[in-house]
Amino acid sequence: MKNTRRTVLLATTVLAAGLMQGCATRIKAASTDNPPPSKAFSAYSRIVVKPVVFREGYHGSQAGLAKIEENLRKDLGEKAEQWNNRPNDGSVLTVEPVVEELSFKRIATRVFLGPLAGSSGVLMRVSFRDQNGNVIANPEFFQRTAAFSGGFTLGVTDNLMLTRVANLASGYIIANYDKAVGGPTGADDKAVRHN
Repeated sequence: MKNTRRTVLLATTVLAAGLMQGCATRIKAASTDNPPPSKAFSAYSRIVVKPVVFREGYHGSQAGLAKIEENLRKDLGEKAEQWNNRPNDGSVLTVEPVVEELSFKRIATRVFLGPLAGSSGVLMRVSFRDQNGNVIANPEFFQRTAAFSGGFTLGVTDNLMLTRVANLASGYIIANYDKAVGGPTGADDKAVRHN
């Protein structure tokens, strides 16, 4: 009887520790707002959006990366075609989306582990460079999904997180086309690194 209680107590403690640890992602943003670019993106006759990649040396979910890429292309497709149909004066803005950190729980993981799989989070930085290599803007975009919501929706909110981070990045590009205004990172105060 005593050993059964100890086993149950130990199992409960391990389960509670797992749930507590899985509640919050360790991925954080630097700020809640991105500053405006040094000039509006309409100053460039061509805008080239490179494929979304992981930062050098980082290994993460290829499925998660592909989902961000798919959503970014979908958001920008029509606009980019319209922007690049103007007369070409040789000025080019190159957009380089780089995922710095990604914790993405796939549906199979959520089905088997639910909230115990932990939270999901993503931090993506997008560099904007002119044809001379000068940095025009370097905003970051952040999204997360809590362990419990990810678990109880069987991964739906984890996938939506990837859609939202792409929407934030494309929203920044569109919003700063006519006028340099900046935009949100997607992080709230709890998701900001405090050094």
